[in-house]
Amino acid sequence: MDAADLQLASTLADSAPDARAAVTALRQCFPALRVSAVDAADMRGEEPVARGRLRTLWLGTNDGHCWQVTNDLARAAALFVAEGGSHES
Repeated sequence: MDAADLQLASTLADSAPDARAAVTALRQCFPALRVSAVDAADMRGEEPVARGRLRTLWLGTNDGHCWQVTNDLARAAALFVAEGGSHES
């Protein structure tokens, strides 16, 4: 994933009617990534990689055993999507 991919992911997530639809769109656009909807409360304390108007995104990486949140685009293996974005700040 690169910066242009991240911008596209944020735009796609914000243009979907809800997080579930955002997951579907993101899976189609980024088939190499695992994409999941999460509750923003479950991600508290983690730094999002992007915050759109309606949805917030985090990247995940995997060491083969455990998932971790990362902001390193080159290590991204997953994308986590939550309802809530910059309009709620």
